[in-house]
Amino acid sequence: MAAQTDPQETIAYRLSELLRRLNEGQKLDPHALTQEFGVNLRTVQRDLNERLAFLELEKHNGHYRISGPRLGLLTQQDVERFASVAGLQGLHPRLGSELLKDLLDSRLQSLQIRGHHYEDLSGREDSFRQLKQAIEQRQTVSFRYQKPEGEKIVSALQPYKLVNHNGIWYLAASDAGAIKSYTFTKISGLLVEDSRFEPDPAVVAQLQQEDSIWLNFRKTEVVLKIGSAVADYFRRRKLVDGQKIEKELADGGLLLSCLIAHPNQILPTVRYWLPNVRIISPEGLQGELEQQLQAYLGLA
Repeated sequence: MAAQTDPQETIAYRLSELLRRLNEGQKLDPHALTQEFGVNLRTVQRDLNERLAFLELEKHNGHYRISGPRLGLLTQQDVERFASVAGLQGLHPRLGSELLKDLLDSRLQSLQIRGHHYEDLSGREDSFRQLKQAIEQRQTVSFRYQKPEGEKIVSALQPYKLVNHNGIWYLAASDAGAIKSYTFTKISGLLVEDSRFEPDPAVVAQLQQEDSIWLNFRKTEVVLKIGSAVADYFRRRKLVDGQKIEKELADGGLLLSCLIAHPNQILPTVRYWLPNVRIISPEGLQGELEQQLQAYLGLA
């Protein structure tokens, strides 16, 4: 199952190509694109008019192009990121459009996208916008936070970023100098305070380097062996937080490395891609995975 073509991969690839060409100033002919990508005209029109609506494309004589002020604004990383986000249906459509526009504006750095699946924020759009604005305006916030042991009051928090990690939105913030992450859907009673703060450059740098929401934890290096049947998926996209290709294997496979702070950062991914992915080191982590599988199968 893991080796089958993922429709989301197909959409993201097509959108990344459209974005790249538009960013280079090319004019796109929808009819030519249907032939190139093997899709119908309606799909291409949806790509240009809906999925890429945040670009506010200009249409002339049936061709689409990006407007002058936005031309060449995107880096290759931006193109891949926007393509992933634009192809998703999980976000509330209205909120999704605003999110993409904010991502395109290089002056707004309050949102950080990790992964490519998004939880439904219906009913929470106002709080999301308020929190995003507080980040942009550098205002402290207070709220009630639901924890397993009960509700907790969080006050005078310095919000830095909203991060989507594996489908869940988190707030990355500084609490009395300590970097913490908060699940957005567990936040209630949000209050944006009048007091403002000056972002700590060290905190900003750390958040830019992080590929996950496991903040302020010691990291362990993990090495994975990726089978040739699925290696292209890992070449095209970072499917593991902070993944780095260490070696191209003779059989077409890969050796990848990454840094994790918790086993849950890596084990679900490995389970999904079994039997084509194996943990090489640390050995104990592969053993933990095998024990979980044995317990699941009733063999333990």
